[in-house]
Amino acid sequence: MAIDTTPLTIATAARSLKNKEFTAVQLAEAVLARAKEMNPSINAYAEIFEDTLAQAAVADTMIAEGKGTMLTGIPLAIKDNILIEGRIASGGSKILERYKATYDATVITKLKAQGAVFLGRANMDEFAMGGSGENCAWGSVKNPLDTSRVPGGSSAGSAAAVAMGGAMASLGSDTGGSIRQPASFTGLVGLKPTYGAVSRYGLMAMASSLDQIGPFARTTEDAEILHNAIAGYDTMDSTSVPEGHTLRADVPTKEKLTIGIPEAFIAHDGLDADVRASFRATMKLLEEAGHTLKTIHIPSIAQALAVYYVIMPAEVSSNLARYDGIRYGFSKEAQKLMEVYTQSRGEGFGKEVRRRILLGTYVLSAGYYDAYYNKAVAVRGMITEEFARAFEGVDVIATPTAPSPAWKLGEKNSDPLKMYLEDIFTVPANIAGIPGISVPGGTVFREGVNLPVGIQFVANHFHEAHLFAAGKAVEGL
Repeated sequence: MAIDTTPLTIATAARSLKNKEFTAVQLAEAVLARAKEMNPSINAYAEIFEDTLAQAAVADTMIAEGKGTMLTGIPLAIKDNILIEGRIASGGSKILERYKATYDATVITKLKAQGAVFLGRANMDEFAMGGSGENCAWGSVKNPLDTSRVPGGSSAGSAAAVAMGGAMASLGSDTGGSIRQPASFTGLVGLKPTYGAVSRYGLMAMASSLDQIGPFARTTEDAEILHNAIAGYDTMDSTSVPEGHTLRADVPTKEKLTIGIPEAFIAHDGLDADVRASFRATMKLLEEAGHTLKTIHIPSIAQALAVYYVIMPAEVSSNLARYDGIRYGFSKEAQKLMEVYTQSRGEGFGKEVRRRILLGTYVLSAGYYDAYYNKAVAVRGMITEEFARAFEGVDVIATPTAPSPAWKLGEKNSDPLKMYLEDIFTVPANIAGIPGISVPGGTVFREGVNLPVGIQFVANHFHEAHLFAAGKAVEGL
């Protein structure tokens, strides 16, 4: 039986599986065939698992026994920095090329319990450092909508796998926009949950105070289903927020939202004119649909990018110190211990990773710690407080997800600052620890191709329900 997976979502596929219109094995065969067909040209997967159909057979048994859930039998791609016991987890880096995970990440444990099917390891920028998918040790990932362009990063493969039809949904990680920006570039929905809402246990640490695991999906409903499956308190993660915490207040369901627009921030010179026009058009349609638009001002939000590029490299330099060529991973033989360290890290890490380690070591060094790191932490507190005040008057805050559509492969590699500026709209949510979602918000025309652009909504801590409402509102226009 040939299945056309193009119109399928998690929600519709789950109903079809329950009604026995097709089996999980048949669904996995169809998605797997597409993944294998497209991957040589897109490079979304570092590895496609050989036991996918065996996993699907187990899912069929669960469904037959009445134990199925919305995710039973649903084929997913998993970012290569999320541990699956017994499988290679390289983080997109040569230094972990042959490393096999010794345990499951908490999100994987939850998905296994629900009978989800794992298709393979999705390629990524090395250790989640990059905004284009070009910094992976296994080659650049390409945008399935235009293979001459980037899919965004760092969760490049997670986005590309879904966009090319080689997965029904996927997991990525978001430290400064690494889910939302690729979602914008590939026409998907991407969610960065509240910091502490989803366990980071089993996620390779890049910047521990910023990292979050979240879903890519074709619809807001699917993103909500996958988020609800992986969210929850975890004793194995010290940053996980317990149930009953004051941050976890009940969120009322709202049909009509009050949407804050930070006009001064959107007036940024670097925002592409067509992207701005598309954003304005979507906001107007939301207003016509009965939602309320309100101009807001968050004074320190423009400093979020600078704060991010101090705090993130500082945490990177600390977290990546463990990859020393001694304990595990790639090791270069040498006569002296110091040479083992320097040569293993020099050859095992790519250029962008080495750059961020150097930046982080610098801002944490004696004489510069107070001038850079401490000041960044203080401004981070200001930004968080300003968001809290803003949410006293609005349900969500809207901006474009990224200042431009997907750019050409190689276009920004020689200018890191230009690449970093692409994070300007996404990093504030990570700095403040609040949730953010990117939903498709129209297209812009470039060189004969209509390229998708995203609308980003952010909400107060644990107010993901408002984000899902906003995403569904845009989809309903």
